[in-house]
Amino acid sequence: MQQLHVRQLKASLDSLPELPQLLDVRELWEVRLCALAGSLHIPMDQVPARLGELDRSRQTVVICHHGVRSHQVARFLERQGFANVWNLSGGIDAWAREIDPGMATY
Repeated sequence: MQQLHVRQLKASLDSLPELPQLLDVRELWEVRLCALAGSLHIPMDQVPARLGELDRSRQTVVICHHGVRSHQVARFLERQGFANVWNLSGGIDAWAREIDPGMATY
């Protein structure tokens, strides 16, 4: 699993023809406060049961609040055979602070 800085993700979202699969593993109340457009929301504790909703062939960027839960989920996905998994370093909080200052923070 690799770490992805929010600026790297922003550059990818702005330039790549095929967007990465964005997996937001936060709780619903967190997603209601702020989220990246196009993210698939699967709370961390539901990921094992909902693996079939993820495309193993696509780059997957796992997102949480600060990067701790997403790191754990990214490692889990690698153990399940996902080959191109990235953890969003700093999480949605870093995105709000460095990329989208108008985004709500908590």
